[in-house]
Amino acid sequence: MIRKIVKIDENKCDGCGDCVPNCAEGALQIIDGKARLISDLFCDGLGACLGRCHAGAITIEEREAELYDEIKVMEYIIKGGKNVIKAHLEHLKNHNEIEYYNSAIKFLNSEGIPVPAHRSAPLEENSKCCGTTYDFDEDKSESVGEIGQRQSHLDHWPIQLHLISPMASRYQNSELLIAADCVGFSYPDFHKDFLKGKSLVIACPKLDTNKEVYLDKLISLIDDANIKSINVLIMQVPCCGGLAQLAKQALNITKRKVPVYVTIIGVKGEILSQHEW
Repeated sequence: MIRKIVKIDENKCDGCGDCVPNCAEGALQIIDGKARLISDLFCDGLGACLGRCHAGAITIEEREAELYDEIKVMEYIIKGGKNVIKAHLEHLKNHNEIEYYNSAIKFLNSEGIPVPAHRSAPLEENSKCCGTTYDFDEDKSESVGEIGQRQSHLDHWPIQLHLISPMASRYQNSELLIAADCVGFSYPDFHKDFLKGKSLVIACPKLDTNKEVYLDKLISLIDDANIKSINVLIMQVPCCGGLAQLAKQALNITKRKVPVYVTIIGVKGEILSQHEW
């Protein structure tokens, strides 16, 4: 079947091994000084290892591959002990992979293996973001600055990364803002604080397909459109880190080098961190 699966660029991989402990399925191992995907069966394609490669050697591709097998993964990782099992259950929970999670629990019960303490299971079948479901109880009836119409600072279209042309005039010599899809809904002053004076592209590193096109476009924006800087705006949830990693991967390839600024937004709309790469 055609599905998403990890791809490792051996020319970029330096064998540091940082990706190995961050693969909760044990699909990655260091062999002959390089990170290797030991079996298609073990890779769920969720990309938890993406943000752990400083060399940008790991990407997600869509190709013909054997179907991910949760039972075979469990049979493999129980050799690693309870800490490995716990990490795997946490991984499934964080990505709301309910079917895989239930299969893992059923397997542990059938083998008489105690389920290690971990955070609660996913709550809803249709909750497909990579973190927990959140409810906010704060009283916002007297929020400051809600009077009057706010000004839009979006001055070009389209903005979805699949649809934009790097050669469009608005991107030439601009400061580029790469924003995860959810940010504009989570941060109330997105236009005023982040978009003003910048060109914009949006993407979702978890749900969007054919990310190789994204990489090609970012390379063109840097080398051909001569953008001045990249501002990456992502959410705190684990899968969002793939967007920052994509920008870093592009810079490992481009002829030009530009500064990259990363801002992480919390699920309640607050700025958690800002730093420059």
